[in-house]
Amino acid sequence: MIASLPMYDMPHLRGAHDRYWTAIRTGLGHGPETLTRGGDPWDAWRSRDLLLGQTCGLPYRARLHGSVTLVGTPDHDLPDCPPGYYFSYLICRRNDQRTLKTLCEQGVMAFNDPLSQSGWAAPLAHLATHELHPGKVLHTGAHLASISAVARKKADFAAIDAVTFLLWAQHDRDAMAALDAFARTAPTPALPYITARDTAPAPIAAAITSAISALSGRDRLDLRLRGLTHIPPEDYMALPVPAAPAELRIT
Repeated sequence: MIASLPMYDMPHLRGAHDRYWTAIRTGLGHGPETLTRGGDPWDAWRSRDLLLGQTCGLPYRARLHGSVTLVGTPDHDLPDCPPGYYFSYLICRRNDQRTLKTLCEQGVMAFNDPLSQSGWAAPLAHLATHELHPGKVLHTGAHLASISAVARKKADFAAIDAVTFLLWAQHDRDAMAALDAFARTAPTPALPYITARDTAPAPIAAAITSAISALSGRDRLDLRLRGLTHIPPEDYMALPVPAAPAELRIT
């Protein structure tokens, strides 16, 4: 069996994630002793041995929905956001006074992955409401790499998953102080927990709910976990799948 929680498993949070998984496993009464780390997340997501994983809403609706079962969606207690939903912060360097229009016309937008709801789909939708589109993009491979690219002037702006942004801000306050979260995208369903298609989700959801309650206040705060919500698959599927950035100018 495979248990993998890769989406927010930053180095400074691995101990908290290990304790979280131990609590889930205790509630279930079975499962691997440790979380699977490293490797291609698609291998875990598509495995028949997947007991618990976490994916992004865009990979779920684009490729995974027919081969996995939704377990539930964590509530990360985000400001002015419905339970179980999340958004992206649009970030730039704090001393950059350019408008969003100018950033699109003159700057480079960093993005983590073309199958990222928070890093690609959400900012495209946000820009479209302003009749804007990024002119140049930089594919970084990870949200933290996008943060670094903006801070180091390799890119000018990016959209960062709000949970990632706030979790990293707890860890590297100095680096984040150089950045400005100047806008936010519309809320969409957050990163769902999944299991293999033929696995019953209810016992896993119950174990997750109990595990969140059993965590120490420090771990719940560090992981930004308030509870588990149940968002139906059709709410994920209702969002569009944006085109990959192949037609854009890649820097």
